Order: sequence, then structure tokens, then C-alpha cells
Amino acid sequence: MRRGLLPLVNGIIDEIEFPDIPYRPIQCTPDIPTFQRRAHGRSILGIDRIAKRVLVRLDNGDSIVMQPKMAGLALIADPPSLQHVRMVAHVRGVSASRLIYWDRRGLGTVHLWTPEQCAAHLGPDTLGPDALAIDAKEWIDRFVSLNRPVKPALLDQKRVAGIGNLYASEILHRARVHPCQSCSEISRTRWIRIHQVMREILSEAILAEGSTLGDGTYRNAVNGEGGYQSQHRVYARDGERCGTCEKGIVVRIVQAQRSTFFCPRCQRRKG
Repeated sequence: MRRGLLPLVNGIIDEIEFPDIPYRPIQCTPDIPTFQRRAHGRSILGIDRIAKRVLVRLDNGDSIVMQPKMAGLALIADPPSLQHVRMVAHVRGVSASRLIYWDRRGLGTVHLWTPEQCAAHLGPDTLGPDALAIDAKEWIDRFVSLNRPVKPALLDQKRVAGIGNLYASEILHRARVHPCQSCSEISRTRWIRIHQVMREILSEAILAEGSTLGDGTYRNAVNGEGGYQSQHRVYARDGERCGTCEKGIVVRIVQAQRSTFFCPRCQRRKG
């Protein structure tokens, strides 16, 4: 999403709309008139990412912070549908004339935050270090003594920020770790392997522009499909033969109210 929005950089925001639609409203702060007034006429200096949020940096220090959650999209092209458009920023002076936030389920958020608010909501007291920035030593220190299953632990954004549910299943599969294994039962050597695999998979997924699943919800910034779904080994493949060992059958379980997929043959639980 971040890379797809780069054509907005150096553009000037002429107007921001919040269409009136008959669906669940998204969380948005400040109030709409204040949001519109503060963003009007501002130049876009850059597009950043913090964990699972995209930040549009403005020349007055404010940032438009979008957290897509389950079904939100940040777009510069026509959206999948008009009825779920939540925000439109009209931009001039660059090739991309609009920034659109679209959200079918209404679970995402859009905020206009000052630097102080960004620090309070997205700083180290709220979020752990970014998954692609943390080194192996700090990674091990943050997980190795936890007495909880490894898969839900990887999703704890206060511990490490940026790992999503889909990718946690893929990471543990490639590292050959059972998702129910307690963090404290995993050796330091294996934690190094998980760290290495985590960086590989997230980098591969970013280059492939994410994963568009069967429901088609996720789209890139120009309303095209991601490409990483073709590389999934276990996610949403329950009942199918494992693509790694070609003998096990992928299983789906629920952990902390989220679906987990793994191959019992490749990912044997220790102890």
C-alpha cells in the first residue's frame, strides 16, 4: 500500500470528502469539519508505514493515518465499488489525482494526527519494533521466555509490530514450528530460524504486493490483485495435501479467535 501511494508525493490537497453511506461508520478523528480544514491546501511530503498503518505526511507536520485492518484499501485508482468509499482526498500537481480510503466492512480507521499524537498512538509504549527492523537478539529476547503458544504471540503488536495472521501461519510453516508450541519450549536456534523466515516471507509478500484471497477483498493501490497468494503453502488450504512435504494434510484450527493453518507432518509439536 505504501509504495502504491508514492505518486501522491508533492501533491497538494484541494479537498477532502467523507461520503455519506448507509453502512457501519469507520472510526475517524478529529471531527470531519476539523479534519477537512486542517488538511486543505497541505502538501504531501511523503508516504510512510508504521506496522500495519499507512501514513500520508503533510507539510504542517500532520499525518493522515490509515489502518486498513481486515478489509480496508488505500487507493489512487477507482475503488472496487462506490458504496464503500469512506474518504476521498482530491490532489493536484501530481499524476495521482485522488487518495481514496475504501472499507467494505468498516473495521478500519482514518485519523489526522499531529506528530505528538502519532508518537502517543504509534510509539514504543504502544507498538513493538517493526518486524522488518528488529534484529535477531531482540527478537529472541521478546519471545523466548513467554509461556504462551507461538502463533498468537507473533500477532502481539506490542511485542513486534507488523506480522499479520496470514503471514504468521506461513512463517511457522516454513520454519517447521507447530503453532501451538509454547514460546518457552522453542530453542534459541529455532527462534533465530523463525526470525530469518519472518524477514524472508514479509519481504517476498511486499514485493508481490500482498495476498488477494478468494473473496477478492484485498487490492493494491491501483485496484489490482496482489500476487503472493500463489506462494501460500498452508494458509486457507485446509484439507489439501501439503505443498512442502507432499504427504501431510493441511489442518485449520482456531487460536485466539483467529484461523491458523499448518501441516501436522512438517510442523510436529515437541514434547
